[in-house]
Amino acid sequence: MKKILVTGSLGQIGSELVMKLRDVYGASNVIATDIRETDSEVVTSGPFETLDVTDGQKLHDIAKRNEVDTIIHLAALLSATAEKNPLFAWNLNMGGLVNALEAARELNCKFFTPSSIGAFGPSTPKDNTPQDTIQRPTTMYGVNKVAGELLCDYYHQKFGVDTRGVRFPGLISYVAPPGGGTTDYAVEIYYEAIKKGTYTSYIAEGTYMDMMYMPDALQAIISLMEADPTKLVHRNAFNITAMSFEPEQIAASIRKHIPTFTMDYAVDPARQTIADSWPNSIDATAAMKEWGFKAEYDLDKMTTDMLAKLKKKLASELVMN
Repeated sequence: MKKILVTGSLGQIGSELVMKLRDVYGASNVIATDIRETDSEVVTSGPFETLDVTDGQKLHDIAKRNEVDTIIHLAALLSATAEKNPLFAWNLNMGGLVNALEAARELNCKFFTPSSIGAFGPSTPKDNTPQDTIQRPTTMYGVNKVAGELLCDYYHQKFGVDTRGVRFPGLISYVAPPGGGTTDYAVEIYYEAIKKGTYTSYIAEGTYMDMMYMPDALQAIISLMEADPTKLVHRNAFNITAMSFEPEQIAASIRKHIPTFTMDYAVDPARQTIADSWPNSIDATAAMKEWGFKAEYDLDKMTTDMLAKLKKKLASELVMN
């Protein structure tokens, strides 16, 4: 990767990935795009252009004009939000993906787009979910992700596009606020622990889901994109994970730092239904073998870092306001 175009740059992953890529590859070599422009560091620290990814011609023009060799396509509606407006989700998630893949094909670019544990469904084996298994999701987001995996496979096999991707678990970060995902409770809980000392979980006790701290997710993208292509068997849908926990376990981890923290439940049926259709834990052996994937953060290490960083962030926001 020498010159990189990122779509969805102001989202949960993009807002951190762009900054890390600029650190590694140089600020001028990472062209950030999003449908809106803000005064965030992503916009001010290097090249930025507004882009609606459903506009394929503009996407192609930006990539060509900047002579990029890699496209990282992140623009998408997340799981819970997509369920509220499924047709819009299909048009954005699939239309944007096709446009980005076409630009990669026409301009001979390497290509990355993330899949998700949302690509699995109720009939998928729930524990230690295999790399290659049944995928019959029950959400529009999941349907988009399965279709996206297959489409990226097709573009590689049919056109020779160097497509790569991972199935992300729930991602936890202190930088960007939650963006409409089913696993957002695992971000919100840290905010509320610091602000109020209590949290009401919309996910039921005992509901296990795979999770990952954002620094591990960012490193996974770079490691996969820099990996030897001859060793990549699965290419567009590597299972990766760092930890699997349920709400009581994350609460217990927080109590090691905030002993008075309390949690109760007000389960959201819509998001609980989505969570129940996903795996409890997934098998990341293929990613480990094919490109050396390794997560650095477990639950307690993540909690320590999240609370420390969030306290600083919330304190600085208080001063600014």
